[in-house]
Amino acid sequence: MQSWHRPTAPQCINSAVRRFRMKKIEAVIKPFKLDEVKEALQAVGVQGITVTEAKGFGRQKGHTELYRGAEYVVDFLPKVKVEVVVPDERLEACIDAIQKAARTGRIGDGKIFVLNVEEVIRIRTGETGANAI
Repeated sequence: MQSWHRPTAPQCINSAVRRFRMKKIEAVIKPFKLDEVKEALQAVGVQGITVTEAKGFGRQKGHTELYRGAEYVVDFLPKVKVEVVVPDERLEACIDAIQKAARTGRIGDGKIFVLNVEEVIRIRTGETGANAI
C-alpha cells in the first residue's frame, strides 16, 4: 500500500514553476441571477461550478421590512456564492460572462474575487493541474 508523503525541497521548487496557472473565481451574486450566470459560464466553456447559499451585506447595509405591523432590520441579505476554477487563459472570458449575466445595475449586484490556485487534484483519477478541472 502506497502512502502519501510531502514533496521534498527540490520537488517543491519544481512545482513552483507550475504555480498560478489556474485561478479560482468566487462570485457573490443575487440568487435570482444564478441560472443566467450558470448558462453564461457554460457558454464560455466552464465544465463545473460550485454553488453555496450565503447571506451578507455590503455598502447597502441591509434594509428595513414591515412584518405583521412590526418594523425590523434585515442585516444579512440572501446571496449565492459561485466558485469556479479555470486555467489562466479562460479567466477574462469567465469574469466578463459573470459580470454581464449578474449585473442588474442596482446596488447589491455582488462582487467577484480572483485567487491563485497552486494545485488541483481529481480524487477519482489522481489527475492534477488543468487536467483535473
